[in-house]
Amino acid sequence: MVSLIPKKLLLKMYTTMLRIRSFETKVAELFAEGKIPGLYHLSIGQEAIPAGACLALEKGDYLVSHHRGHGHMIGVGLQMSKMFAELFGRETGYNRGRGGSMHLADFDRNILGANGIVGAGIAIANGSGLSAKLRKTKQITICFFGDGASQEGSFHEGLNLAAIWKLPVIFLCENNQYAFSYPSRLGCPVGVATRAMAYGIPGMKVDGNDPVAVYGVVKKAANRARKGEGPTLIEAITYRWRGHWEGDPDQHEEIYRPRQEINEWLKKDPILRFREKLLRLGILTETIDKRIKKNIETEVEKSVKWAESSPYPDPKEMDKDVFATMRVILE
Repeated sequence: MVSLIPKKLLLKMYTTMLRIRSFETKVAELFAEGKIPGLYHLSIGQEAIPAGACLALEKGDYLVSHHRGHGHMIGVGLQMSKMFAELFGRETGYNRGRGGSMHLADFDRNILGANGIVGAGIAIANGSGLSAKLRKTKQITICFFGDGASQEGSFHEGLNLAAIWKLPVIFLCENNQYAFSYPSRLGCPVGVATRAMAYGIPGMKVDGNDPVAVYGVVKKAANRARKGEGPTLIEAITYRWRGHWEGDPDQHEEIYRPRQEINEWLKKDPILRFREKLLRLGILTETIDKRIKKNIETEVEKSVKWAESSPYPDPKEMDKDVFATMRVILE
């Protein structure tokens, strides 16, 4: 599969993974220092999924994320500076400092937002999928959710409806082994992808720590959706290195995850694995690698500095953009 992907795209995958890791690591640092408010769910260890999946999309496609969505936003090219500004609660953020980590969105880019409600994005994805079908465009929607969301009623209702109407939606489950503290092997013994059979749609299981493999299955699902053949369910197997949220005591104590299990997954670092593969193939060199990392380090530093120096929202506009005005047009 690697040989079929242009060198430039492979390097972009690698760079995207590094950018996500650097962003998330900085968020953890800022949160620990008490510099950013709110609740944070980081995707450290899961970088290969957004790096592979988002690069398989085309301009104009829709993206629906969830509470652990920073990587998806970086994967489709959102600016770190405006993302950090949003986390700092500044006016220059993507949602003018009002949304925070779990509600990042950019409607100008068809990014319909992260979502703090588990499984809620599935219904939203069906909405954008139906819109594209009715307008007869070739747009698709990719909907990210975790293994915990596959236990919600919205998952079953959403996939069933998408299958009936043959909506151009890719349902991508990031199975990071735990729904908060509950092991996915207990919540879904048959595996998430296997459930696709119940709706008569393709179900694919992929190594979520391999960006090339993720890119391949998402590209296949996207091509199918653009041809009007309906949705696909993808289960990407990965692991979150940190706790469910920043502050989760399991991060430092063995509460619900065995330390041995964590250590075994740390050895499967998706970034190191991909780096070694690219070096072995001669696509990446030590010099290029150092340059990429230095550029990202500079980008993060400048982004944080810009975000911190940005103004807070005007208190007089606290209610602005909170309520939507409904227009009813009678014909």
